[in-house]
Amino acid sequence: MMKKSISASKASLVLFLCQMISALDVPLDSKLLEELSQPPTITQQSPKDYIVDPRENIVIQCEAKGKPPPSFSWTRNGTHFDIDKDAQVTMKPNSGTLVINIMNGGKAEAYEGVYQCTARNERGAAISNNIIIRPSRSPLWTKEKLEPNQVREGDSLVLHCRPPVGLPPPIIFWMDNAFQRLPQSERVSQGLNGDLYFSNVQPEDTREDYICYARFNHTQTIQQKQPISVKVFSTKPVTERQPILLTPTGSTSTKVELRGNVLLLECIAAGLPTPVIRWIKEGGELPANRTFFENFKKTLKIIDVSEADSGNYKCIARNILGSAHHVISVTVKAAPYWITAPRNLVLSPGEDGTLICRANGNPKPNISWLANGVPIAIAPEDPSRKVDGDTIIFSHVQERSSAVYQCNASNEYGYLLANAFVNVLAEPPRILTPANKLYQVIADSPALLDCAYFGSPKPEIEWFKGVKGSILRGDEYVFHDNGTLEIPVAQKDSTGTYTCVARNELGKIQNEVRLEVKDPTMIIKQPEYKVIQRYGQVSFECIIKHDFTLLPTVIWLKDNDELPDDERFLVGKDNLTIMNVTDKDDGTYTCIVNTTLDSVSASAVLTVVARPNPPFDLELTGQLERSVELSWIPGDENNSPITNFVIEYEDGLHEPGVWHYQTEVPGTQTTVQLKLSPYVNYSFRVIAVNEIGRSQPSEPSEQYLTKSANPDENPSNVQGIGSEPDNLVITWESLKGFQSNGPGLQYKVSWRQKDVDDEWTSVIVANVSKYIVSGTPTFVPYEIKVQALNDLGYAPEPSEVIGHSGEDLPMVAPGNVQVHVINSTLAKVHWDPVPLKSVRGHLQGYKVYYWKVQSLSRRSRRHVEKKILTFRGNKTFGMLPGLEPFSSYKLNVRVVNGKGEGPASPDKVFKTPEGVPSSPSFLKITNPTLDSLTLEWGSPTHPNGVLTSYILKFQPINNTHELGPLVEIRIPANESSLILKNLNYSTRYKFYFNAQTSVGSGSQITEEAVTIMDEGKIAMASRQVDIATQGWFIGLMCAVALLILILLIVCFIRRNKGGKYPVKEKEDAHADPEIQPMKEDDGTFGEYSDAEDHKPLKKGSRTPSDRTVKKEDSDDSLVDYGEGVNGQFNEDGSFIGQYSGKKEKEPAEGNESSEAPSPVNAMNSFV
Repeated sequence: MMKKSISASKASLVLFLCQMISALDVPLDSKLLEELSQPPTITQQSPKDYIVDPRENIVIQCEAKGKPPPSFSWTRNGTHFDIDKDAQVTMKPNSGTLVINIMNGGKAEAYEGVYQCTARNERGAAISNNIIIRPSRSPLWTKEKLEPNQVREGDSLVLHCRPPVGLPPPIIFWMDNAFQRLPQSERVSQGLNGDLYFSNVQPEDTREDYICYARFNHTQTIQQKQPISVKVFSTKPVTERQPILLTPTGSTSTKVELRGNVLLLECIAAGLPTPVIRWIKEGGELPANRTFFENFKKTLKIIDVSEADSGNYKCIARNILGSAHHVISVTVKAAPYWITAPRNLVLSPGEDGTLICRANGNPKPNISWLANGVPIAIAPEDPSRKVDGDTIIFSHVQERSSAVYQCNASNEYGYLLANAFVNVLAEPPRILTPANKLYQVIADSPALLDCAYFGSPKPEIEWFKGVKGSILRGDEYVFHDNGTLEIPVAQKDSTGTYTCVARNELGKIQNEVRLEVKDPTMIIKQPEYKVIQRYGQVSFECIIKHDFTLLPTVIWLKDNDELPDDERFLVGKDNLTIMNVTDKDDGTYTCIVNTTLDSVSASAVLTVVARPNPPFDLELTGQLERSVELSWIPGDENNSPITNFVIEYEDGLHEPGVWHYQTEVPGTQTTVQLKLSPYVNYSFRVIAVNEIGRSQPSEPSEQYLTKSANPDENPSNVQGIGSEPDNLVITWESLKGFQSNGPGLQYKVSWRQKDVDDEWTSVIVANVSKYIVSGTPTFVPYEIKVQALNDLGYAPEPSEVIGHSGEDLPMVAPGNVQVHVINSTLAKVHWDPVPLKSVRGHLQGYKVYYWKVQSLSRRSRRHVEKKILTFRGNKTFGMLPGLEPFSSYKLNVRVVNGKGEGPASPDKVFKTPEGVPSSPSFLKITNPTLDSLTLEWGSPTHPNGVLTSYILKFQPINNTHELGPLVEIRIPANESSLILKNLNYSTRYKFYFNAQTSVGSGSQITEEAVTIMDEGKIAMASRQVDIATQGWFIGLMCAVALLILILLIVCFIRRNKGGKYPVKEKEDAHADPEIQPMKEDDGTFGEYSDAEDHKPLKKGSRTPSDRTVKKEDSDDSLVDYGEGVNGQFNEDGSFIGQYSGKKEKEPAEGNESSEAPSPVNAMNSFV
């Protein structure tokens, strides 16, 4: 039955009123519903089949709601039940629930029967289901004499339980005297009827305490059957039997089950060996998700059956001797079930509506209608009502048409009863949404503005934006039937006040709500995928942007669950940091940002990597004399794929504890064929390698000792080199222990002089890698070979190598040494080679010793520093670079072998020609005047010849860094100073100075200097400035004007008083600006900026009276251009001190930018 709950006490009220044709929807508003008249609705009732405990009071529930509150009455077995006449029966206040007092003397059996409740008010009557009251029963087992069961081993057996019939049926189980459940299996199991079935008995089944128990849940009692005795006697041999079915019997049976119930089919078979049960559905498949097998597949269980599950089900019992089967024909019937249950109908006077009641079942149920609990055929007539089978049609209803209708659908398997009322109301419009309700949404998301309303007839709804706005229409709005206004995509300009107006023929009402559109919350920097090594530190960022009026909360999750409660996890404002990362930290981390209006999230995966775990379970197979197969199981790769395996071996016989590299294989390979050497006690271990590093070595494999054999190879790197002129030292690299191939490793050393018909001389040595042959001639070739042998024999014949006996110093010096001077710094030397026999060793090359004797320009000697050039091999010439021009040199040549150098050739003298000089050692500019500068210089440090002259070039630089015409002066070589006259005053000049020899000009040195300023010109230059546009002048004039105004006012006041003011004050007030201290903008020396700055020139302060330029007066004074010399002015204004410049390339004749502007007044430019 449809249940509707309405809370008159302002609790949750569910009143679902479906609108049919033009029916009204009543909003779920408790205040409104408390004011509206409403027919009764049953909200709670006892089950149809109500089994009660006979020892406790019987409570039959019936609760209903309505307006006005309904009254209640009951029928029992179809007649009125007058509760006032039965002292044991009471009805709860404000309720229809009956309480039958059994605990104070009442008998439950006396109140068995069919009960029905009616809830009635002025608008109709609702009725409950027929409630059948039956007390539960738990009868005792009847006394019976049980004979012991004598059974032959291998036979089947059924122990019958036959419990007493109870209400409801009891739960059956088998136990022993110790209250322990009897074990069950494919061989022994309990059937659905409670009997205990043995497919075949075994000697261990003998016992005297097979006890069947019946548990009655309603009364919480357990009844016990008398113990059953079973004795199994053995016969030899035990006869095997093919299966036969113990239950069900016969080949076919039928089963009827109701729709929605659980279908249980059972097959239990006897046989030896124990049969196995299998189930099939003939002509179809067992339903996949609803089929279960229980009791060792002896019971087929299908839940929630429907008509489609009807059919033939076959069980097949099979063992090695054969099979048996049984077919159960299943028919699924159905008690009535709803297709469309009638729903409450609220109408306005004059409206139309329908009540529909549709149900199905097998067989098809019969539909009947009642009105207010009375069959509709005998109910009072209503001209607006017409019954058409399962439908009642209402036309042009009036308020008197209100009633409660009952639909009853029934067949032989049960019935359905549903109440549905028709409530006819006439009400003016009401708006149920609170006034000025605030709605907040995120931009670009839908906004739903409620206008919950009610009225009868149904009101029309209109929306306006603002109090006096026009009606809202158009595609940008959606108007829902329940009055809600939807703005599908709300924007910031959607913010504002919206007015809802509801009107019908009985009245009109309006309500305002407010909408605020917020900026969406965004994650502007999301966490990123991280790969981190074990025990490292990792951090995930989650930087957000949100509406300033919303308060966001940030939550971090790991694998969609809370973060572990671990102090290693540090949650910051914008990040999550994990310290000392472990393998269990692997997973997906999600940053979730929540506000009251929206939620965003972003995830990133953390992969924890580490070196792989070591391989394990090393195994040696296929052992042969020279090979073995090694296999292993890889360890965990720790999220970084294994790239390769390294195999190492230990020779426990020769080098125990020392592991050597054997080979390596790709990471996909776990076996390898290893080549072995004889006479080695092998152990192997494997190391796994991934991108992170190498694993720990595996545990060593078992040891494998190979057999001894002759050596396979001879010593390598055999050499013969004499250490003295009369010996030959033969050396070789000894074989490793595993290369000996057997015990008793020795070496046979053989030698003979090459190109001489001599026999081989041999010795056998052990435990050494060198043998010295004495008494040899000096530096002659020998044939040498070294052969390995052990106790089992010799290695293969070794190859021969050529060695030489010891070397001696060369005997002859190179001859015919010639020198060809190419230029002032380069010469070429030639010589004749010495005879090879005189070298007495390996010719390594020639060494040229050369040194400077003196400079031809100074005629002064100095410490001789010899230089050596080595020319490898049999070379007979070489170049001598880096010579000094205009100098005298000597050289000699010597031959070199492995022993050392031979005698020197006679010294050869050669001279280098003149070259260009180096730059002058210094250039100083002193004694600046209005039109002259004094230049002083030092001669070049390296004249590289005879100086012929000096070249001086200079040009002026104006305050825009442009260069003037270039002037060149040639100065005799014996001069060291020069006075330049006829220069422009207060002008910066740039000078270029170099020296010359007959070969050409040397590198130049540059300097800059400034002529001093004419003080008369300073004043004239100041007067030439347009002072009317200067800020200081305007300020000064304003101050003077203000001062004059004040003096005039004072004068006027004193004159009015007849007083006089001193002449001194007047003179002070009109002071001559020409004799005032000069301000910042009075035209004195100014600061300058570097050529790169190109900023406006900044004026400096006036020079102090002592004419000294102080550092604090200008952060970029002329002192900064020198090398630490303090610059000062003399009393005549000339600049004192060295002004050193920087070396530069010689400029072109045209205009060119200079390094820095003159520190003189920027207004003066050169003419």
